[in-house]
Amino acid sequence: MASSSTKHVVYAALGGNMLIAITKFGASFMTGSSAMLSEAVHSLVDTGNQALLLYGIKRSGRPADEKHPFGYGMELYFWTFVVAILIFGLGAGVSIFEGIKKVQHPEVVTDTFVNYIVLGVALVFEAVAWFIAYREFAGSQGKRGIIQTVRDSKDPTVFTVLFEDSAAMLGLLVAFAGIWLAEYLDMPVLDGVASIVIGVILAMTASLLAYESKGLLVGEGADREVVSAIRDIVNQESGIISINETLTMHMGPEDVLLNLSIDFSDNLSSPEVEATISQLESKIKSEYPQIQRIFIEAQSIAGHYQDLSTSNSDSKGNPDTETE
Repeated sequence: MASSSTKHVVYAALGGNMLIAITKFGASFMTGSSAMLSEAVHSLVDTGNQALLLYGIKRSGRPADEKHPFGYGMELYFWTFVVAILIFGLGAGVSIFEGIKKVQHPEVVTDTFVNYIVLGVALVFEAVAWFIAYREFAGSQGKRGIIQTVRDSKDPTVFTVLFEDSAAMLGLLVAFAGIWLAEYLDMPVLDGVASIVIGVILAMTASLLAYESKGLLVGEGADREVVSAIRDIVNQESGIISINETLTMHMGPEDVLLNLSIDFSDNLSSPEVEATISQLESKIKSEYPQIQRIFIEAQSIAGHYQDLSTSNSDSKGNPDTETE
């Protein structure tokens, strides 16, 4: 489940986009600007997106039950993917369609001063929302670059809002330039061109969000540093010959599933193996609270590789077996 600070980021973006959307629609109807209408649709889509993210956060926080024994954490990833589709389909689609229509049938934008005021106010609102999102994002960035932080992040809500606000601010600048150039050069067609450019910006943003959301939705493992530290904890226990396999998967931003295959020494009795497993679970969960479920399998390394060999052989020889 997402943290309360993450919710504050989404709430800030929701409130700002709602006010901006209403203002932009009013300005577009008054002036007839295609770029302003595209920006209004963009803000309306963003408002709906934030509502979906909040819904996803709420749904992902439900406890596990018989039907979903690992909980509902991945619902957040699903709704983030839906947000990316909406940005692409509604935001980019409507903007490009409206822009092409305006290029084919240019109309003079009236009362441009109204557009400038609205765009300026909207830019201030978006900048505030962007700053709130970036502050939360930077808190988890460390020494990593922005792209690497996004790739490593398991909580899509913050970088989704950050990308949306970045695209919104860039779109506002494009709309301002398009309206100003259309008036200054007496070329109304540039207003439609600005709308198309805004649509392209949204399409690129949506594609990036969809790509990152897809990776989380399909299933991503824990960070390499975490996996390496877990292996170190296991190797410190006496009576362990080797770690056959370490598998992790994020079931949510703060919900990791861990599966370990360990070759225990034959000198250990069954009670000693059980005690070692309990100690490992306690140490790992204490060090990494996000690892909420741990499954430890006691298996010889020879048996483990035999199972892998049999599994691979069945996958290649049986046409009914799917391989990843």
